[in-house]
Amino acid sequence: MALNLYGLLAACDGNNPETTRPVAETTAQDPVTVARQADVTAPTAPEPIELDWDALIPADWQLDKLMDEFDAEDLSDDDPRAQELLEKLKTFWREAPVVEDHDGKFVKLPGFVVPLETDAKSIREFLLVPYYGACIHTPPPPANQTVYVVTDIGHAYEGQLFDTVWVTGVLKVEKLSSKLGDAGYRIEARFVEPYQ
Repeated sequence: MALNLYGLLAACDGNNPETTRPVAETTAQDPVTVARQADVTAPTAPEPIELDWDALIPADWQLDKLMDEFDAEDLSDDDPRAQELLEKLKTFWREAPVVEDHDGKFVKLPGFVVPLETDAKSIREFLLVPYYGACIHTPPPPANQTVYVVTDIGHAYEGQLFDTVWVTGVLKVEKLSSKLGDAGYRIEARFVEPYQ
């Protein structure tokens, strides 16, 4: 028993360099110091690039050229050229070129929600489109004007069809075909919030 007491007293001797610091320094720091250290060491989130829909269309992509080729104003519904124009328009829409420079950028884009699952209130995947009614009440926009949005598990968007939102996340140049339309881009959403 005397040896154990001797060992304990030797460990508590003030000459031991590891025990000369005040207890407060070795256990916890004040909250302000901790917060400052966290600010210095934690990586800062990048500021998203706010895009508008025109930024997703290459400057040289123009629908007018195709319409001029057919002189659409003079076509009747039973004209065989009208059917040919319709088929070309569908292909033109589906294969609409994208802006490759946006691939991998952290962006923020406004638009309307078109859920890929009907009657969903908790929406993990949806199409983001530039105008109300797209894909449901009107034909879908071209692929370069449709963005496929995927939210993180546990962070689904709680809303409904045609809600107006801001989507913030990493934009990828990636094609998706669905029964509602073709998308030329994908966003891995970090935030989906009401548009204000």
